[in-house]
Amino acid sequence: MKNASQNSVRIDKWLWAARFFKTRQLAIKALKSSQIASGRQSLKPASQVRIGDVLTIKRGVYTLQIEILALSESRGSATIARTLYAETDESLRARDALKQQLAAQPQIDVDRRKPDKRGVRSHRALKRGD
Repeated sequence: MKNASQNSVRIDKWLWAARFFKTRQLAIKALKSSQIASGRQSLKPASQVRIGDVLTIKRGVYTLQIEILALSESRGSATIARTLYAETDESLRARDALKQQLAAQPQIDVDRRKPDKRGVRSHRALKRGD
């Protein structure tokens, strides 16, 4: 973590240090595609964040709302990274509700194995209309 004299950090460095993204380039890509916002305003990679800022992060179907608790420009262990932010209670409830909703949906079972000779021939016959 940075010393107390620094009161702001670039958002791309903070997202990387907090382990939301594996590389800074992935963090920059997410920022440019408006997956991360502060309030209702999307951020640029060089935007400065401060302690107490609330960020909205879209990751797949989930939307996280986090509050920044500490600043860091260097990537440390996962336990240290977890102390840099806290997810809001509202975000936790919404994520749990979405997780339950997704689990309740019917799952499509798809066989992803390579077809054998018989399967290839039957697929070709279907395409030809035999």
